[in-house]
Amino acid sequence: METLNNPNVRDFNQIVIKIGSSLLVGESNQLQTEWLDSVCDDISEMHKRGQSVIIVTSGAISAGIESLGLYKKDLRLEEKQAAAAAGQMKLTQSYQSSLDRHKLNVAQVLLTRGDTEDRRRYLNSRETLKTLLRLNAIPLINENDTVATEEIRFGDNDQLAAYVAVMMNADLCILLSDVDGLYTKDPSSFKDAEHIAKVYDIDEEHFLMAGTTRSKHGTGGMQTKLLAAEICMNSGCNVVITNGKIKNPITLLDQKKISTWFLTNAESQKERKKWILSNYIYGNRVIIGKSTADALQNGRSLLPRDILDVEGSFRRGDTVEIVSNKETVLGKGLSAFGSEDIKLIMGHESGKIEQILGFKGRSEIIHIDDLVIDRKS
Repeated sequence: METLNNPNVRDFNQIVIKIGSSLLVGESNQLQTEWLDSVCDDISEMHKRGQSVIIVTSGAISAGIESLGLYKKDLRLEEKQAAAAAGQMKLTQSYQSSLDRHKLNVAQVLLTRGDTEDRRRYLNSRETLKTLLRLNAIPLINENDTVATEEIRFGDNDQLAAYVAVMMNADLCILLSDVDGLYTKDPSSFKDAEHIAKVYDIDEEHFLMAGTTRSKHGTGGMQTKLLAAEICMNSGCNVVITNGKIKNPITLLDQKKISTWFLTNAESQKERKKWILSNYIYGNRVIIGKSTADALQNGRSLLPRDILDVEGSFRRGDTVEIVSNKETVLGKGLSAFGSEDIKLIMGHESGKIEQILGFKGRSEIIHIDDLVIDRKS
């Protein structure tokens, strides 16, 4: 898969972005509005390309400390929950103010671990997020710190981001951190520490590089990011850890900024395809001819020139049925373009996409790695 050999943010469809409190809130508990504006500029560009973006944010407690005057080192649980209640409002308003500049809406969603573990709540949460994305809103997710106790907490927002990525079948989870990614040793203590650019399979050695083991569960640091990456990779979602302290950190990722990519393997792709098959279809279809059907069954991706017609209304990253001659359902896949864009480029060669749509996009409507064919068809 081209994406896995040369990962690039613009190649992915469903993206979860985790923003840590150390980036969003300064030492004085003041929101870093200029930095937030730059990240929202990045998100706006992603949205223009048709990518679905979900934000998982920290910082509510830190933002609420100043509002309530809770200037002390050790806060009691109820004080943290009160700070979260005050800070979450401030946090959401800051995101909305920044995204207002791009005429984008924010929708606040607060989750606890139970929302990802209880099946009914899991499905309800997933459908709510899907609906928000279809309505062109940016879901802004945080842990519900005002009610969560230690027994029902995720523990950190790295893992919350991972569970959201799995829930939404995201193909990329971006963890904005205060480090450049994974090193063989702690770079602040060892001058001979070497940066690791790509990881294809997380093992105990990687956790030892982070100064911990899989069995040690903490909150924060590289160990939680490795645990989050492991959760994502096991479900077919790629992860990138990069230093977010600079402005426009996501745009700079595509300019080959130093980072560590955790890239999925064949087994996790199988799990991903199982998920695609389980997706409910909202009447969304792309119609192809018999010769294209034969080509797809022989392992080719679905290209713009292959499309004869489009049914339904869907966004980039949604699941669609591939139908041969308006009769036989050949399979399902994750579309790299929304239905309106496909109507404009169908029948054309991939090289014409940028000229027609005004942005480059991917060469395929559905890449072979996002395509599940029913071999009985």
